[in-house]
Amino acid sequence: MTTPMTTTTYAEAHNGSMQPTVVEIEGFRGRLINASHADYDVARAIWNGAIDRRPHLIARCIGTADVVAAVRFARDHNLEIAIRGGGHGVAGTAVCDDGIVIDLSAMRGVRVDPAGRRAWVQGGALWGDVDRETQAHGLATTGGIVSHTGVAGLTLGGGIGWLMRKHGLAVDNLLAADVVTADGERLRASEDEHPDLFWALRGGGGNFGVVTSFEFRLHPVGPTVLAGPILWDASDAGEVLRFYRDFIRDAPDELGTVVKFCTVPPLSVIPEELHWRPVVMVGACYAGPIEDGEKALRPLRAFRTPLLDLAGPKPYVVFQSALDSTVLHGWNYYWKATHLPALRDDLIDVIAGHAFSCSSPRSYVAMFHLKGAVSRVAEGATAFGNRQASHAIIVHAAWRPGEDFGDRETAWTRGVLAALGLFRKGVYVNFLGGDEDPGRVREAYGDSVFDRLADVKSSYDPDNVFHHNQNIRPGLSAGVSGSDGAGDT
Repeated sequence: MTTPMTTTTYAEAHNGSMQPTVVEIEGFRGRLINASHADYDVARAIWNGAIDRRPHLIARCIGTADVVAAVRFARDHNLEIAIRGGGHGVAGTAVCDDGIVIDLSAMRGVRVDPAGRRAWVQGGALWGDVDRETQAHGLATTGGIVSHTGVAGLTLGGGIGWLMRKHGLAVDNLLAADVVTADGERLRASEDEHPDLFWALRGGGGNFGVVTSFEFRLHPVGPTVLAGPILWDASDAGEVLRFYRDFIRDAPDELGTVVKFCTVPPLSVIPEELHWRPVVMVGACYAGPIEDGEKALRPLRAFRTPLLDLAGPKPYVVFQSALDSTVLHGWNYYWKATHLPALRDDLIDVIAGHAFSCSSPRSYVAMFHLKGAVSRVAEGATAFGNRQASHAIIVHAAWRPGEDFGDRETAWTRGVLAALGLFRKGVYVNFLGGDEDPGRVREAYGDSVFDRLADVKSSYDPDNVFHHNQNIRPGLSAGVSGSDGAGDT
């Protein structure tokens, strides 16, 4: 049987030279989409609507062989490579100008072994895909808190989520990965096979290859959990945050929390009189028995009579998608972020004093409580840095297309980060944007981890083929990382 060959046509300049007008990727079975294709604008669009890039070619793969063919084709034609998994990274590195997008969005398969508590997940899957399949067996692993986040980008950057304090980060539950390297070879990375690559994949982002499949460890979770937000008025932000600081000091690992300083979205579950009201919100998810969760949350729920308390039993898979409508595809997003040490009073004053000065009602500041199982993994055991930090904080600017908030929200995010300057302690690499200062990638890992990542990069991608990311250049362990691109896929 003859293997089908896909042929498409384009005539575009790249790196000052004209590329062949007829593209033939031998053995490619997926779809090739160029600027003349009716689906081109839809195919190049990603979650962050502020990103408007025009690749020469989008290679929508349907299997690992397609990925191999696309990588080799890109190298043969000296094309810039962007890797798209879920397309959810704020910096927009899932799409590039002029080059080729290796698009895994059609590869969304999930297979679960309930007896062995394992899941195999393709590189284009979203966390909603994983949750639906694993929760059918009462199982889960740490994933994103928005269901349309891509598995690949979140995992490769570390992977924070509701379950991390009990079960560790996504990378702490990664058992193996199938990778297509820069020379188009297929490798399996695990503790036993290519362990140096496996170490680097667990936090090092998309620097080392295209991951076509992940194998995760699963845990009993749900299917019903105690979860939901508790809201107080913005004027109480400082006092709520001080109480929260003391509350989490002895919180069980099963309790995951996120604090948001935000404007109440107009969701149907929220009384209309609270819509668009500035609030401080503590979202909670208890990964254990409901009755234990009720006991753990009782002090928080009793503090200062909240405006609204929506914490209660609900399906885990439903809770995982509860925030989806507040961060829609196609809105404009701009982020700044850092890790924070312990919540001292002066730090609390800075956060409460700056969080509500945004202009867009869709912008917010969010703090993700780390510690627990996250901090019990030794620094350097994986490539995820700054495990001893107390919180990961993100200053999240968002505005809809056509709204005139861009300049003001960008200035606000930068201003909040500047105000946090004395308290900064590293940064979660998946929260980095596309215009970061040189050295922030190194800051995300710390010197020793960054230097080791640079050495692994030298082994698996010495020509820095995969550089459209939060880039770690090969063999530059004594220098400052580049930033040819940024963010997760």
